[in-house]
Formats: sequence, structure tokens, C-alpha cells
Amino acid sequence: MRQRQSAPIMASEKTICVNRRARHDYHILKAVEAGLALTGPEVKALRAGRASLQDAYAVVEGGEVWLINAHFSVRPDAVEPSVGPHLVPRGGRARDVAARLTDPRRPRKLLLHRDEIRRLRTDVEQKGMTLVPLRLYFNEQGKAKVEMALARGKRLYDKREAIKRRDEERAQRREGLERVQRRGRRR
Repeated sequence: MRQRQSAPIMASEKTICVNRRARHDYHILKAVEAGLALTGPEVKALRAGRASLQDAYAVVEGGEVWLINAHFSVRPDAVEPSVGPHLVPRGGRARDVAARLTDPRRPRKLLLHRDEIRRLRTDVEQKGMTLVPLRLYFNEQGKAKVEMALARGKRLYDKREAIKRRDEERAQRREGLERVQRRGRRR
């Protein structure tokens, strides 16, 4: 009898994509790791690095958390996922469900514990709070994960202050490098 092979264990996390815009537009208050419910072609697209979190966010609806507007570009020649009867609504057609599953921007369910979902719902209901994906990655076991952040939107003046601070730090580093280079030339 042939033994079943387990999933390949990766040495470390492999980052697929990072939402750099999130740290610019939001104050990050708390980070949460969540699993993703994906189809086979979507996992292949992630392994190839064909994903984007630009303009993505998450919502809590009916005791579930959904990742909205994340783009996973599935190859057009990919086999459509098989659709079992449990996915087809009464009176519906499997072909319509399969077409929805291959949509690159379809809502994707995030896998979290019930108490984590409850906690996130109460936090998001506060004024100005939102769930923003920070990065998409494969963990050590090869499972696709998304790092979500509970965040509050920055005001325009907050962004300007951050840019000003970054420019000042960059200028200080540049001055330090120039001083070191001048010392090296004198010797």
C-alpha cells in the first residue's frame, strides 16, 4: 500500500505580496493572522506570485470575515474548479457557480476562530476602524495566510508629517555617509 505524502514543509515564510499603501494610509493598531479559503487555481496563482492586495479590505458579515477586492490572477487556461452540489443553490446551475469562482476579484472567506471574529466585529464597529490586509504569504507548513490589521485612517496632515519625518531621516543618513566618505579620502 502506498503512503500518502504530506504537504511540503517550507523552511520559512514566503511572502507573496505586501500592501505598502496600507501603512501609508492607515494607523495600524493590531495585526491578526487569518487563513484563506481558496480554490486550486488560486493557490497556483499565489505560488507563482500573481496576486495584489491593492484596494483590498475585509468585512465582517454574518459571523464570517470576507476579503474583498483582492486580485488573484488565475491563468486563463487553468481548469475550472469542480463544483459540487453543496455549492449550487436550488434551481441554479453549476456553470454559473464555476464562473463566479474563477473571478479574480471575488470575495474570499477568511478562516478565523469564532472568538477572534467576535472581537474583530466589535472593534470594526467603532468609528473610523477598518480591516486592511498587510501582506499575503505562505507559512512554514505551506498554507496561504493573510496578515490583517485593525486600522484607523490617517488624516492628510498625518501623512504629511510622516513624509516630512522620513525625508529628515534620509537627509541625516546622507550627511553621515558623506562625512564618512570625506574622511576616507583624506587618509
